[in-house]
Amino acid sequence: MLGAILSAFALLIIGILIIVSLVANASKDTTSEINSNSILHIILNNDIVERSSKNPFKNFDFNNFDQDKQPGLTDIVALINAASTDDKIKAIYLDIDEISSGIASVEEIRNALINFKKSKKTIISYSEVYTQKAYYLASVADKIYLNPAGLLEFKGFSAKVMFYKGALEKLEIEPEIIRVGSFKSAVEPYMLDHMSDSSKLQTNVLLNSIYQHFLNQVSKERNISTKELAAIANELKVQSAQDALKYKLVDGLKYKDEIITELSKISNTKNEEELQLVGLSEYLQSKPIKVETATDKIAVIYAAGEIVSGSGNEDNIGSERVSAAIRKARLDKNVKAVVLRINSPGGSALASDVIWREVILTKKVKPVIASMGDVAASGGYYIACAADQIIAEPNTITGSIGVFGVLFNAEKFFKNKLGITFDGTKTAEFADLGDYSRPLSPTEKNIIQQSVNQIYKDFTNKVAAGRNLPIQKVLNIAGGRVWSGSDALRIGLVDSLGNMNDALKLAAQKANLKDYRIINLPEETATLEKILTGLSGKIKMQFLKAEYGEGYQYYQEFANIKSMKGIQTRLPVNLYIQ
Repeated sequence: MLGAILSAFALLIIGILIIVSLVANASKDTTSEINSNSILHIILNNDIVERSSKNPFKNFDFNNFDQDKQPGLTDIVALINAASTDDKIKAIYLDIDEISSGIASVEEIRNALINFKKSKKTIISYSEVYTQKAYYLASVADKIYLNPAGLLEFKGFSAKVMFYKGALEKLEIEPEIIRVGSFKSAVEPYMLDHMSDSSKLQTNVLLNSIYQHFLNQVSKERNISTKELAAIANELKVQSAQDALKYKLVDGLKYKDEIITELSKISNTKNEEELQLVGLSEYLQSKPIKVETATDKIAVIYAAGEIVSGSGNEDNIGSERVSAAIRKARLDKNVKAVVLRINSPGGSALASDVIWREVILTKKVKPVIASMGDVAASGGYYIACAADQIIAEPNTITGSIGVFGVLFNAEKFFKNKLGITFDGTKTAEFADLGDYSRPLSPTEKNIIQQSVNQIYKDFTNKVAAGRNLPIQKVLNIAGGRVWSGSDALRIGLVDSLGNMNDALKLAAQKANLKDYRIINLPEETATLEKILTGLSGKIKMQFLKAEYGEGYQYYQEFANIKSMKGIQTRLPVNLYIQ
């Protein structure tokens, strides 16, 4: 009782501190004036979400009770574009080391920086440590600087899968797996202790496609041949800051004070005190909210995260919430086109089909363009395939047209490890189908396999119809195999390579629009329920990340297993590119 009372008191104190902090932040002037000769200071410490969130706990730091209002990807790109024509912004300062988002998101920001350089303004990049994704972004800078005692990673990409077969055997838990397609390897961790030949093949092809694009783009900006870059990585030639300078991956080795001096010169300021560094959130607040007067609209519908049944939340794709948003856009006569922005590894096959249906209905009355982010695979591709046109980044992970189901028989675990047994009665033969306290019978396995086969047949037929491809060609490139955006273009799974802005331009073109405004769906509301939900989720996530560090990604994989319900259309392998 004493422990419960103390815990409740501690939570009360934390709650009061958070509320006080939020009130203090809310009382601050939400607008800011940007001075002349300012430098846009870009730091990308947090996860880059697709769009800025109204949830006050989305980027709340519980370590110092402060709110980091890092804009979403859409706003980051828009701010960089705005800075290119803003006379008050003289340059961009990239202050980056590790970027936790996917590489396709980095690609969009990188392309915006390339566009910024057309304004003849300078981009300076500095870091003590560059991971490969951070360096990929920094490679567009006019000058890349590294701390003299720092580190630059340039070692190639790798992908690793964690297998649970041995642990399940020790626990005497038997996975019962039903799948379609030799490439649908999402279930392999439960049945093997290593990658199958087909899984290794597809992962190798995917990784090399993304890596080759990485080398090509770095080569273009740094004027170093791809052959030389590959040799630098293969032989791990860069083991110190001096090596990075020797092989021309950076332009100089400097300390932070030297960077500040250089930025002061660029902005025509005398010293550090006068140097005006403007963060992304501050720059966003300085932008006046435009009052859009155009009657015609393009609806951007965001679908990010795991695909689940029900309403879901802002961190996943709830079939009810997203399908309702598509329906709203379809029924709004002033919405002339729809852009479906997808960043999802898939999830529930049923939930994917619910969203697909709304895309089909909308496509009949107005253009629908699918824009793919870091990943739009399996269920993510399912909801995209009905669109009029699909646009992906070269390094988007897509495809994975396959279906699987996993059940666990824990009878021996309960009996031999815990001493627990089960008994009961039922009114029909299959009343307890899926009960984890016993194995599936051959008849039950056959029933589930038929269901999986039917869903796979439905999935591939919908891809064939949506992409206007012969069913045999779809079957040849399906089977759960994943593809990069570049390879997906070659085999007909996407129509072109590009970013969100390209999708918007195409949507306007398809709808014959010249004057229009953009609306974002599903609509976000910072209700009390949402705030409290965000609070609990944010506290849990921050503590887990602090505890597990890089191992947090594996915790997430276990959490995803727990959330799986019904037949799944899900990405077979997670790629973590540093």
